[in-house]
Amino acid sequence: MYKILAKEELVPNIHLIDVEAHAVAEKAQAGQFVIITVDEKGERIPLTVADWDREKGFITIVFMEVGTTTQRLALLNAGDSLFSLVGPLGIPTHVEKFGTVVCVGGCYGIAAMMPIARAMKEAGNKVISVIEARSKYLLFWEEELKRVSDQLFVTVGDGSHAAERWIPDQVKQIVDSGGKIDLVVAFGCTFMMKLTSETTKPLGIKTVVHLSSIMVDGTGMCGCCRVSVGGETRFACVDGPEFDGHEVDWDVLLSRQRGYQDEEIQSLQEWESRQWSRT
Repeated sequence: MYKILAKEELVPNIHLIDVEAHAVAEKAQAGQFVIITVDEKGERIPLTVADWDREKGFITIVFMEVGTTTQRLALLNAGDSLFSLVGPLGIPTHVEKFGTVVCVGGCYGIAAMMPIARAMKEAGNKVISVIEARSKYLLFWEEELKRVSDQLFVTVGDGSHAAERWIPDQVKQIVDSGGKIDLVVAFGCTFMMKLTSETTKPLGIKTVVHLSSIMVDGTGMCGCCRVSVGGETRFACVDGPEFDGHEVDWDVLLSRQRGYQDEEIQSLQEWESRQWSRT
C-alpha cells in the first residue's frame, strides 16, 4: 500500500497527490511515469511523475478526472492509500545542452513538463515554456514554471487571461518574431501534440512528444501501448514515452485511443450510477 501524504485540487477536475514511495522517489527522472491501481480490483493506469523528493521519499502526481479510475482516485484524500504503484517506468527524457528548448504543456501536461523544463534549465539551455488551457480558471503552476524558465507564455482558448490562441500558434509566433528554437518538447492531449508537430515539421524544428497511450503492464509484455513511429511498431512503455513527433502516425494513435471508448463510457456510467444510489 502506498500512502497519500497530501492532496490538492489545482483547478476543477485536475488534482495533485503526494504519494509515499521511497524506492520510486530515489530513482525517478524527468519524463518517467508510474502505473497505479486504486484498489485490488482497479485497472492499471499510467501517470507521469510531476515531481519527487528523494530525501522525504515521496513523488508528486497530477491527474485529470476523465474516466472511472481517475474519478475514483479523486475521491481519495491524505491518509488514504493506493493499492499498488509501480515505477519509475519509461526511458527518461534525454537532457543535454541543445540551445533554446521550448517546453509546451496543455491541461494536465502542464505538470508533466515541469521536471523536464527544470532539467533542461539546469543543463544550461534557454528554456521557453508555453502553457495552454481553455480558460483562465484552468491554468495552474504559472509561478512555478517561471522559476525554471527564461520565458513563460500563457495561451487560453477564450482570451480570458492572455492571448486567445493555442500552443501551435504561440510556437509559430516565437519563430516569426525571430526566435531560434532548437528543440520542442510537448506534453498534453494527443490532438495538441499532433498539431504542434505539424507546425514544427515544415520549420525543421526537432519535436519530442510525450505519449500516454493505453497501457496495462507497462513493461512491454501486453502490447496495448503500441504506436507506429517512423513506420515501425514501438511500445510507449519501454521504447518511450517520448518519441519524435514528426515520425508518429497520429491517425493510428488517435484510432487506438478510441478503441475502448464505448466500454469506458459504460464503465463510468455504471460507477456513477452506483455512487448516486448510495447518496
